[in-house]
Amino acid sequence: MKDDLKKRLSEMSFHVTQENGTEPPFRNEFYNHFEKGIYVDIVSGEPLFSSLDKFESDCGWPSFAKPITKLTNKRDTSYGMERIEVRSKEADSHLGHVFNDGPKDLGGLRYCINSAALRFIPYEELKGTVYEPYLELFQENKK
Repeated sequence: MKDDLKKRLSEMSFHVTQENGTEPPFRNEFYNHFEKGIYVDIVSGEPLFSSLDKFESDCGWPSFAKPITKLTNKRDTSYGMERIEVRSKEADSHLGHVFNDGPKDLGGLRYCINSAALRFIPYEELKGTVYEPYLELFQENKK
């Protein structure tokens, strides 16, 4: 499977998702991207985050207040730091880390996620796909 992924993913996406890597801050696809839609695991297509929960954190990576699906959290003590690593459930892709310094009005969490682990599905393209159920996230009076 790793050989297939090496062919299918960019070098950076493979490094991030399969080797627990980190892409450079501020030089990645989604850190300042705020189009309406959902973000899915680049490996499995598993839905992960909604643009409704994305916020500007000035950290250089996409930041979300919460996921739209269950994720796996793991203790990470690499690089002499104590952090909580976030991984996708289906593909076990390394996504990034979660911190408790997010906006209090959004729940206080900041999911700091590598763009290289994500694929964006625009709102207009959700209908008629396996992601159609996520259209309801965007209904008025829901957030």
